[in-house]
Amino acid sequence: MATAQCACGALRLMFSEPPQLTALCHCFACQRRTGAPFSANAFYSIDCVEIFGTSTEFIRTGDSGRKVRMHFCPICGSTVYWKADVSPSWIGVAVGSFVEPAFAPPAMSVFEQSKHKWVQLDETIEPFQGLPIGQY
Repeated sequence: MATAQCACGALRLMFSEPPQLTALCHCFACQRRTGAPFSANAFYSIDCVEIFGTSTEFIRTGDSGRKVRMHFCPICGSTVYWKADVSPSWIGVAVGSFVEPAFAPPAMSVFEQSKHKWVQLDETIEPFQGLPIGQY
């Protein structure tokens, strides 16, 4: 059973299934959230996750007008997971929260329109300039 957690361990998630998708995102919101040039994200069925601890929620409105609810630890500030109105049956989790070097590699890279030019990715990762609507 996989476990993700914040830096201090007060907010933890346990999963009974593997992720349905692992992806990189280069959008400006993810760059700001992570403090890095892109985010690495794992998406799970909401039914396979147990959440332990308290989170603080920050609601962001995306370019589409839909809401993304970011959940971070109120003690250490780590953003561990999020829920998007556009996909209510999925929960997104920061891959870094697993501290697992053998974690499933990304299948795609989205919002490459704002990718830093010096970021080079493996050719096995499918690139998208925006969000691949209707594919996942």
